[in-house]
Amino acid sequence: MKIPVRLSSTPHEKVWGSPATEPWHRNPEGRKIGEVWFAASEAAPLLVKFLFTSENLSVQVHPDDEYARKHENSRGKTEMWHILQAERDAKIALGLRTRITPERLREASLSGEIMDLLNWVPAQPGDTFFIPAGTIHAIGAGIVLCEVQQLSDVTYRLYDYGRPRELHLEKAMDVSHLEPRSENAARELPVESAYFRTERLKVEGSAIAPTPLANTLYIALEGEGTIAGNPFAAGEAWEVSAGAPSFEITGSAVFLTTYPR
Repeated sequence: MKIPVRLSSTPHEKVWGSPATEPWHRNPEGRKIGEVWFAASEAAPLLVKFLFTSENLSVQVHPDDEYARKHENSRGKTEMWHILQAERDAKIALGLRTRITPERLREASLSGEIMDLLNWVPAQPGDTFFIPAGTIHAIGAGIVLCEVQQLSDVTYRLYDYGRPRELHLEKAMDVSHLEPRSENAARELPVESAYFRTERLKVEGSAIAPTPLANTLYIALEGEGTIAGNPFAAGEAWEVSAGAPSFEITGSAVFLTTYPR
């Protein structure tokens, strides 16, 4: 992989998805697309997604590496969200408002009262949120976001608005942090974690991308142009291998760039 390679994308229809997915994903049939996935190479164990919500997602939590390895034969899942579009009053939930017991978490999940226990935060375009494994969270309706996460699909649902899907209360109680987070609002890029670093790159005219020390993903959020001479558009993701020569990006665009730690 000596030059940037465009990653293939996989759309996933969801009950909470949206037909309004452009310009990030062409959707002439108007399907309710909830997620578009981009899987990088084994050298970059990250999963990039675009999410489109017309309804609230389930209240959920993800395990850390140790628990996921033991119980799911998987990595854990720490993630971040960068908000691209949000309707007025759109919100996301980050952790709990007050400390609760595991028994209280179970009761509230079964009754739906968990919605009132969550720490709901306004979501606006440009906001970035970091969600470590163990953080109870939810994404509200009317949001488009780009997600960067560990390469894992382990999710434990606590509450799902009566939809006919399985809940995972026992495992969720095992891994959930039951006290409020110290960080309860949007943060600025870059995001630095034990698993990835994510930055914002704005290009107006041209920019030279340096030789990367690790396999790096370029996620086009806005605009169009060329990357190493190849055309790109919003909603695409490209991977550059470690040690690849520097290359030019031209056009008017905004990227997230991310690489594994």
